[in-house]
Amino acid sequence: MDGNFAWQADAVALADRIGTLLGVVRAAEAELGSLLVEIEARGVLELFGYRSVPHLLAQLADIPKSAAEKLVKRARALNSFRALDGTPIPAIAPATGSVAAAGSLSNPMIDTIVEALTQIPPEHREEAEQSLLSFAEDSGHKQVAALGARIVAHLDPDGAEPDETEPATPHRELSLRRKRTGVWELSGRLDDETGTRASALLDSLAQRRGADDHRSPMERYGDAFSDAIDLALDAPDLPKQAGERAHVMVTIPLESLKSGLGTALLGDTGTMSAAEARIHACDCKLIPAVLDSASAPLDLGRARRLIPTSIRNALYLRDRGCAFPGCHRPPRHCQGHHIRHWADGGPTDLNNLALMCAHHHRLLHRSGWEVRIAADGLPEFLPPVWVDKRRQPRRNNLHQPIPTAA
Repeated sequence: MDGNFAWQADAVALADRIGTLLGVVRAAEAELGSLLVEIEARGVLELFGYRSVPHLLAQLADIPKSAAEKLVKRARALNSFRALDGTPIPAIAPATGSVAAAGSLSNPMIDTIVEALTQIPPEHREEAEQSLLSFAEDSGHKQVAALGARIVAHLDPDGAEPDETEPATPHRELSLRRKRTGVWELSGRLDDETGTRASALLDSLAQRRGADDHRSPMERYGDAFSDAIDLALDAPDLPKQAGERAHVMVTIPLESLKSGLGTALLGDTGTMSAAEARIHACDCKLIPAVLDSASAPLDLGRARRLIPTSIRNALYLRDRGCAFPGCHRPPRHCQGHHIRHWADGGPTDLNNLALMCAHHHRLLHRSGWEVRIAADGLPEFLPPVWVDKRRQPRRNNLHQPIPTAA
């Protein structure tokens, strides 16, 4: 290829060149697949001394065995061959194999067609394959997958015969591990139903909060997972541990809580900043403690909820959700924020509280935004100067107000 081509060619020429090269690569992969099937039919152990074709390919191509197995599986579906005992094994998608040999199909398209044909009775496969290939000429593999699903549904409208045995126990695995850095790693596997429900929940919680929300998708889903945990911990029927509702204990000296300087003990092993602890202390259960010089408790006060149920219900009714301008989060996703922090002498009453979601609660503690209760008893927010030099008060008008008598 001429080194100056990329600089001189227009968009059409560049796209045409990419298409040509993709055709060469795909045709070569199709020919490679037919060779692998031929080797398997002759006996890879006798020819090369390897116990399987994927093992041979992994060695020759320097690719993971899993990738080699996928390539060989695709080749078997496109090419007819004979087993070592001479038994003929027909291809699942022979016509697709012919089109693939010309370099016209991507691997995702091939896999989509093969997947659909494996669900179709053999007597209907030839007609279905032609329909899928015709549609593939002008469509992507996702559209072809949708057509395949419609063909399967048409041929078998009732689906598989129901199993009269007891349903299998769903397979679910989850690992949550704390690293020395204080970061927690989450990994696991969920059955399809649980994964679907989890995805629907996180999708609803991970929506962008407005035009100024520049979080990446992974950041939004990380925040959504944190919100889901808050919702679960607030559930009234959450199982108890050692006679108490599930909770996380944060331990911090009163002076550090007042100043926002220093650190707090989080649970058994973690730490958090005093500034972060102030955020959580806005709406928590408080247990005052007097310690001696060796940090041994001398006196423990009675645990009390800073915001009692009666005031919390009134707060829900007044603010109807997160009070921050433009936020749509409902009350169950929100926490009570002390406008003047209780550690600084702020009272726990409606005139010193605003309902806020976790994101905007943190924003208020860490930015130049301020909140106050206006003359009509509703919260209003003063933006930082860099947002509005005049600092005109703003309110949230997204929540449906409580209906009043005419």
